Amino acid sequence: MDLSEQIYVRKSCRKYLDDEIDMSAIKEFMDNVKPLTREINYSYEILAKDKLNIRTRWKAPYYLALYSDKKDNYGVNIGFIFQQLSLFLQSLDIGSCWVGMASLKENNPKFVIAISFGKSNDLTREISQFKRKSLSEIADTEDERLIPAQLAPSAVNSQPWYFKHIDEGFDVYKVKHNIVKRKILGKWNDVDIGIALSHLYVSNPETFEFEVKDKKDIKGYTYVGSVKI
Repeated sequence: MDLSEQIYVRKSCRKYLDDEIDMSAIKEFMDNVKPLTREINYSYEILAKDKLNIRTRWKAPYYLALYSDKKDNYGVNIGFIFQQLSLFLQSLDIGSCWVGMASLKENNPKFVIAISFGKSNDLTREISQFKRKSLSEIADTEDERLIPAQLAPSAVNSQPWYFKHIDEGFDVYKVKHNIVKRKILGKWNDVDIGIALSHLYVSNPETFEFEVKDKKDIKGYTYVGSVKI
């Protein structure tokens, strides 16, 4: 299934209908989803809005609660896995949005983040409506292969990724925030990096590879891993 075309029209959906959804398609897709790191256990459950504390002005009929073992790069792995699902939902005319401002009413220490979803009449946008950094701002050299990552959604549109060219692909970095921004965005920016990597995978499913090497940080950025596309 080619989901790459959804990258260029997807928008974070905040207007939903109350229509029912066949959840079996979600389960079938998740049974075959690709994780970034197989060593990290993760899970999800579908919840109604009354099962969460939601601190947004809008609400959706359904939410995915995402859980993970808290190992290195667990947030990146969650973003990578469930952005694939978000694109799949988009292909079914189901809108979705990553929701950092939500928590479970019944505490679970493995909870990471939620995704709202539901049927919607407000699903897509034109490429000109994306407000994103230029390719030269997110990489050491402009490279059109990075456009899928450039278009990825992120917490408050912070776009924390930076790509440095290497012989076989790119080293991937995450911006270092000051202490104030780190408290607000630090946790979510790991998920954001995973979302951007998910877009690169969906666009290059046959050649995509990711590994964490022994590399140093660069000025203003923390090393996350290295990717081939």
